[in-house]
Amino acid sequence: MQSFFSTYMLPLSLIIIMMGMGLSLEKRDFENIFRYPKAMFTGIICQAILLPLITFLLVGFSNLDPFSKVGFIIISACAGGSATNLITHMLRGNLALSVALTAINSLIILITLPLIVNLGLILFIGIEREIHLPVYNTIINILLTIIVPIIIGMFIRSYSFKFAVKAERPLKIILPLILLLVFIIIIFFDKNESKSNISDYIFLIPWVLTLNFLSMAIVYLISKFLRLGGKNNITISIEVGLKNSIIGIYVAQSLLNNYDMSMVSVIYGSITFFSTILFAYLEKRIELWGFAYRKLFKH
Repeated sequence: MQSFFSTYMLPLSLIIIMMGMGLSLEKRDFENIFRYPKAMFTGIICQAILLPLITFLLVGFSNLDPFSKVGFIIISACAGGSATNLITHMLRGNLALSVALTAINSLIILITLPLIVNLGLILFIGIEREIHLPVYNTIINILLTIIVPIIIGMFIRSYSFKFAVKAERPLKIILPLILLLVFIIIIFFDKNESKSNISDYIFLIPWVLTLNFLSMAIVYLISKFLRLGGKNNITISIEVGLKNSIIGIYVAQSLLNNYDMSMVSVIYGSITFFSTILFAYLEKRIELWGFAYRKLFKH
């Protein structure tokens, strides 16, 4: 059973955050995404195919127990959550691309997640289960927590541009603090039985960090090889690195009725928000160093 804060406060905070980020977006930002779709298609492929492949290879050769292995497969099959949009906004990535990838990937997993998770169940446990994600609830969730708040923020910007510009700087501090506060409450104070024995699953942390770093690094290098541009490189990397752990917990606990599997998503969701910021910041520094070097070389 989901707790009060994760059920109500987290979605509410995400709505406020997405509305705030919408203040920095314009219609042309999204038009450019679909006019030059190479970055968007790269992000979709990396999320839907490459990340699960990396995860299968990583946990397949590990000494993790079979249920933990499937737990990692579940989280790899999840889409990036709204927190990816916030991190992209904080690090000045391509926010429009991040929002588009979050929304599109959240719909795609309705098809891909059952296939990927079943493959993990067959390979690591030797069973197969029928998995159905709530299509209607997923679509409503995307509309209410991503699309509608973004549109409202863009609408405010179009009619009060000066206000939107003035709000950008303080919102870069306020919005992360809102999400950070909710995360801290959920992780440390909210009463939830899935956290009662979290100390028994500390051994998952090195594997979580390894997957987080490895997937972000590989996707970043692929994006760089495809010459998608510095902002797009970082944005796609963030989208692949940070997952919607609430979906992972739902699949493991409600659909597969397995506590060990769900704890992978709990641990992943608890620490990768911070590690993704760190890894993405390092990628941004690499981009800036590369830009400075090319500029110096030209002179």
